[in-house]
Amino acid sequence: MTINRREFLFLASGAAVFPSMQSAAEDEYQHQSSLPDRLARYPRRPQIHLLPAANWMNDPDGPIHWNGNYHMFYQYNPNGAYWGDMHWGHAISEDMVHWKHLEVALSPTPGGADADGCFTGTAQVQNGKVVLMYTGVHAASQDQATIKDGAHSLLEKQCLAISNDPELTVWKKVDQPVIGAPPQGLEVNGFRDPSPWQLDGSWYAVIGSGLANQGGAVLLYRSPDLHSWEFMHVLARRNRQDASAFDPFDPWEVWECPEFFALGNWHVLIYSTSWKSYWQSGKLDLKTMQFTAVRAGILDYGTYYAPKTQLDPSGNRILWGWIRETRPLEEYKAAGWAGMMSLPRVLSVNDEGDLGVHFVPQLKTLRTKEEHVKLTANDDVNKRQIESIRVENCCGEILVEAQRANSPFGLVVSSALDRSASWLTIEYEPTGSGRILIDGRPVTVLLQQEGICIHLYIDSSVMEVLVNGTAAWTKRFYPSGDHPLDAGLEWKGSTGAIKSFTVWQLAPISRNRLTT
Repeated sequence: MTINRREFLFLASGAAVFPSMQSAAEDEYQHQSSLPDRLARYPRRPQIHLLPAANWMNDPDGPIHWNGNYHMFYQYNPNGAYWGDMHWGHAISEDMVHWKHLEVALSPTPGGADADGCFTGTAQVQNGKVVLMYTGVHAASQDQATIKDGAHSLLEKQCLAISNDPELTVWKKVDQPVIGAPPQGLEVNGFRDPSPWQLDGSWYAVIGSGLANQGGAVLLYRSPDLHSWEFMHVLARRNRQDASAFDPFDPWEVWECPEFFALGNWHVLIYSTSWKSYWQSGKLDLKTMQFTAVRAGILDYGTYYAPKTQLDPSGNRILWGWIRETRPLEEYKAAGWAGMMSLPRVLSVNDEGDLGVHFVPQLKTLRTKEEHVKLTANDDVNKRQIESIRVENCCGEILVEAQRANSPFGLVVSSALDRSASWLTIEYEPTGSGRILIDGRPVTVLLQQEGICIHLYIDSSVMEVLVNGTAAWTKRFYPSGDHPLDAGLEWKGSTGAIKSFTVWQLAPISRNRLTT
């Protein structure tokens, strides 16, 4: 059964109970000692990803480089490891890799436009101050609500909060919403996740929505000052006849968390729907502010949602995403934490408008022990070398360069103790012009003449994979047992295609898995 994001979040709030799949050892483990102590020793808790000190995390909110530091805000429930009571959590970093948690940045205001939650938004700088534009929600009648899914009846409004504090810990909310309702004459499904930017002296913003009986849409607004907004037009929408559409038509879908930005000689739109995140590249007519898409694709084929971008001090476009849990609700509630932020990725676009993505180079600072496969002419010797490598505590980086070949080959990641069940498979098939399959599913990859690059991070219960800098796959996996496991590697097919094979052990970003 497929459920949409809103239904999932309703279930994740505790409104429904999933059967528990915990082992007896894990169940006993969860009832030992204090929550921080449990979290510090929990073997499935990642060691190099940003995640809350405890409780629930979802969408990245308003990432920004300010006053010499990177700030990450995120959807956060301070009351438990389940969705609900949305606040903005806050963490700070000098390098996008090592983080320190700060106090909650935004909390719902009783009786206010955000009384029932501070939803996703964006950070921008105006007049030397950081401004957060975000969606506030509060209970409303069905005829006014923009979220009415049977579980909720909520009205979404766009709000502002402003800070000039060096660490962005003090915020003042603007008294009234700056956009109090959807455009007149449009029947919408959802009205949230504003993303403003400045162009030629004016502010523009995209807002995620859906047009009733038509499908997902992105709405475009304009403002002189971030406070007074006018609706311009629908910037992008579902094309029911488009042969490149990735999912069956859903007349009630919402294109969530949209963001629109210039990249190279192109403009890029990203948005999320039906548990996948998508991109379009194309051209923007600066006179009419009409966007024409030329290329389109999937940002990440795996468990990756609601991405958000920021600029680093060098002007690089950095991409973040929410990596959600795929285990049952009762397991992550008992564990005391749920969700994490993806590793940072840098975006690019080529002359044809194809989107590229790579892990940021700052992640190299985590590398410790390095192992190279010493390639020989003997296939069995090469495979034994690969199989002898252990990624200790499932915390490592793998980089494989291979050339295209006439026969299939691939990489398999599994427990070093039990190779019978793989955690991840990446395969090359030379059929036609060649294709890549991850866990048996074809992914769109630009195959270069010089070969194939597989770049993989593995971290306790998550793997992030990039292939040729054009296809991404994020995978959750949950090894059984109450102790950390080592990951093992296997090579399928001839090793003659391998040009280099390197594995690094990675240093945790905190001494106790608490990401502080």
